[in-house]
Amino acid sequence: MSAQVIYDRNGVLVLRARDVVAKAHRPGRALGPEFARRVEIAASLPELFNAPLGPPLEVEGRTVTLERYGTPVDPHDPPWEDAARLLAALHAVPVPAGAPPFGRPARVARAVSRMGEGGAADVVRRAFAALPAWVRGDAPVPVVANERLLHGDFHLGQLVRAGDAGTWRFIDVEDIGRGDPAWDLARLAALFAAGVLAPDAWGRFLRAYRDAGGAAVPSAEGSEWTVLDVPSRALVVQIAATSVRLAAEEKRDLHPEETGLVGACVRIAELPALP
Repeated sequence: MSAQVIYDRNGVLVLRARDVVAKAHRPGRALGPEFARRVEIAASLPELFNAPLGPPLEVEGRTVTLERYGTPVDPHDPPWEDAARLLAALHAVPVPAGAPPFGRPARVARAVSRMGEGGAADVVRRAFAALPAWVRGDAPVPVVANERLLHGDFHLGQLVRAGDAGTWRFIDVEDIGRGDPAWDLARLAALFAAGVLAPDAWGRFLRAYRDAGGAAVPSAEGSEWTVLDVPSRALVVQIAATSVRLAAEEKRDLHPEETGLVGACVRIAELPALP
């Protein structure tokens, strides 16, 4: 039986064989009891996650998980409202005992550290320097008053239609954990702020999330940016850093949307540094 390569990038390899998907996780990213606990949490929430079929495996030094295949999002018809309601439901789940911190800020610093040299990389580094010290890894992460259970790396590529009913479920459990739920909205907020995500799409998602009682942002009377400003700036920097690195590794120019993210880093660097 032959296997189909679904994804092979950034040190991650995903293969499909009939209705089973095998994911070889990035070396050093998904190891040990903390990751095993994330898998357990996902498995305890079958109405929200298309969870791995069992505990993580170790294959030739790589962490591997197996899961049922699910139909991915059609990029021409994104399920903005369904995604928002699923995320709001996740944020309403009581934080399970032993849930690890989701670890997003550390990923920002790691992405910046992996860049090479050049003008675009310098721009991203200047924006990174304007982020709070705790995002840069130079100070402890503040205590979260509104701590919730997070997906930890939410975007529409993390959804599949799965199960007998074919309803939307989350995949990719490497970053599940406790933390500020605003970080689960940060990627979409960052893409909107950078001009990559259309205002209509962001508006549809945000309205549906609020209507579903999403805990990450204030009600419609309050501004979402009071809580999304820091996470969205951080995600602009992270995504831009990853884009700059990949463009250099692939020996290509930045794509237009990647150029937009670097341009957003210019604006972030010009703003007063966040405390």
